[in-house]
Amino acid sequence: MNSYHSYAPANGHGLRFNPFKAIVAPRPIGWISSVDAEGNVNLAPYSFFNAVCETPPVIMFSSSGRKDSLNNIEATGEFGFNLATVGLAEQIRISGAPFEAGIDELAKAGLTPVKGEVIAAPLVGESPATFECKLTEIRQVRDAAGNKSNNYMVFGEVVRVHIKTEFLTEGRFDIVGAGTLARAGYRDYTEVDRVIEILPYSA
Repeated sequence: MNSYHSYAPANGHGLRFNPFKAIVAPRPIGWISSVDAEGNVNLAPYSFFNAVCETPPVIMFSSSGRKDSLNNIEATGEFGFNLATVGLAEQIRISGAPFEAGIDELAKAGLTPVKGEVIAAPLVGESPATFECKLTEIRQVRDAAGNKSNNYMVFGEVVRVHIKTEFLTEGRFDIVGAGTLARAGYRDYTEVDRVIEILPYSA
């Protein structure tokens, strides 16, 4: 018979570390670039991030509290997504530091800003793939009782995609070659270094 450690999150998990983010993992990292109304650059990683749908292509990240990225995107209606890779782990770590508003994290991390085609926010030149996004909605997260939390979901439609051609193989993006980085809970991260193909089921 299986044995379980069961708990109600509202009452605490009873463990040394919270397992929630380790169970819902690995998660891609939303490395989000934005500018404020005055054009000041911000770059920050978000571990609550994912694609929402394909048509139209929409991505989402969640901000715990009203951070600079959220405020900037709310003010300008646009943002960039930059693929996080293991080769850029140190720069991602630097950009996640709690700098004051108005500090350029791209410059702090020694990254190359690349001008977007349709958004004012710069893209990370070292990233294998980047998106230019237009804000579709910001939604404040509620609990099951309908109470508002201090978490905000930011949705954006991808209006431009940029892929370095060295990471395209026979028309497919080489996720292994790019070394895509993902959050695995706690302080743990993982690199995509192997993929398997699973064919659709047919009876």
